[in-house]
Amino acid sequence: MSNDSQSGIGDSKEARILRAVRKALTGIVKDTATKPGMKHPLSDHTIEDIRQCLGLIAAREQELLEEAGIDNNAKPRFTDDPEVQNAVVVPIGKPKTRKKKDEE
Repeated sequence: MSNDSQSGIGDSKEARILRAVRKALTGIVKDTATKPGMKHPLSDHTIEDIRQCLGLIAAREQELLEEAGIDNNAKPRFTDDPEVQNAVVVPIGKPKTRKKKDEE
């Protein structure tokens, strides 16, 4: 979730707490990330605890959405998926190349 107030959770005190804790935990994960093959500075137990916390936060955010009557089952689908028969496909073309100043 990028912005909880836009996705329907709102700015209740609980939603703000969930958002702050989720941002803090994901910031810790990003700040302590290591290159492949290197030992992670956090213990396996701590990493698992962070995963559990993020899972609980996501579950509670989902409950808040359901309580607000908002269906949050949006997910990407393939264009040949039978459930996407009436979907609008937006073509993405190549961007126009800009001429360099030397070429003008």
